[in-house]
Amino acid sequence: MRTTLSTLVLCTLIALAAAGQQRKIDFVRYTLPNGLKVILHQDTSVPVTAVTVLYHVGSKNEKPGQSGFAHFFEHLMFEGSEYIKRGEYMKYVSNAGGQLNANTSQDRTFYFENLPSNQLKLALWLESERMMHAKIDTVGVNTQREVVKEEKRLRVDNRPYGSLLAEVCKRAFKGTPYEWVPIGTMEDLNTAKLGDFIDFYHTYYVPSNAVLTIAGDIDIAQTKKLIEEYFGPIPAAAHPVPRPEVKVQPLPHEIRDTIYDNIQLPAVIEAYRVPKQGTEDYYAFNVLARLLSGGPSARMQKTLVDEKQLAAGVESVPLSLEGAGLFLNFGVVNVGVDPDTLQQNMDALVDTVKTTLIPEHEFQKVMNQIESDFVSGYSRMLSLAESLADYEVYFGDANLINTELARYQKVTREDLRRVADKYLVPDNCVILYYLPKSAASKAE
Repeated sequence: MRTTLSTLVLCTLIALAAAGQQRKIDFVRYTLPNGLKVILHQDTSVPVTAVTVLYHVGSKNEKPGQSGFAHFFEHLMFEGSEYIKRGEYMKYVSNAGGQLNANTSQDRTFYFENLPSNQLKLALWLESERMMHAKIDTVGVNTQREVVKEEKRLRVDNRPYGSLLAEVCKRAFKGTPYEWVPIGTMEDLNTAKLGDFIDFYHTYYVPSNAVLTIAGDIDIAQTKKLIEEYFGPIPAAAHPVPRPEVKVQPLPHEIRDTIYDNIQLPAVIEAYRVPKQGTEDYYAFNVLARLLSGGPSARMQKTLVDEKQLAAGVESVPLSLEGAGLFLNFGVVNVGVDPDTLQQNMDALVDTVKTTLIPEHEFQKVMNQIESDFVSGYSRMLSLAESLADYEVYFGDANLINTELARYQKVTREDLRRVADKYLVPDNCVILYYLPKSAASKAE
């Protein structure tokens, strides 16, 4: 029998995926008396350790008038502490040969250090200082205000299509805590008082609102002793952590709008409201996104960019949140093409999924991509630690890391057709046209 190169590649991917599925991620989970959840995973293959702390606070936890607080704290928490001088936090890690960073979403704030395993103590000390003795004063607040302003100018105000997510969310999630995005508004940050920031810190940066996850070259028993030494003395929260109630009502009708931006090429954005993360339909939409734009041979890229040359670039993205979800189709219009034409062709591709089961070979290709990503993703200690923390915070079950792939494997071709037909409809959609500012005067 003749064996082609593509067959060999496909067999290799399937074998890798199977191996990844069979590999069980072992971990130890426990809770300190002060409420801090701890997850430990030992992997001695490389002398590196990832130390992460996930705080269950994001932009959805902010009060009206305090937008941007969670993201602001992502920056403020590097200012130092009672025992770490201002500006020295990062020096400690870089001098030890490690890397550190943080990120904020609508649902969480995540800090991490990647260090040689003999520097575990250092990472634990730094994170415990952040939790117990963070320096929140006028100098630090004013410094980070300017940092965040510059970030907003670079990533939102002066970046083509940079306001896309904010413009989508304020329409798709109007009246909910997801109405604004993590960057917030400069007006809210400028008017906030020092006491507001201190209250936010004592409300959310508490042990019971955090998960400490360590993955890598560690000794479990010794690590437990170090965690008790550095995190055990931190007092428990004085009050329960408040949780916002997210009530996402159906859209009343299709919402259309035009955004005039500092861009050269127009863009079309279609944002459909879909179920929140962790639901059965959530997995189906992640598979559907791969089908539409998961690589150079995916449907949107192949049809809209390569064959018809209607778009300079396309993307299908599921935005999965703790209390809601969106499915976005985004296309940058090619020179000389009308945005309406691109939208009609985007819709035609979606309609095809609604009416026709995708071929089995195409479906298997997408599933192989997903399974392969699981294999490669969990080979990195930082990714593994982050996933353990996510599952624990969002679902209360870190062991989902061992069953998540099986949930994707339950998705069928019929599921893709069903969710597309149910959710990807005009009355469930926010449609935005991004046009160059020069077009605004012509529209008047």
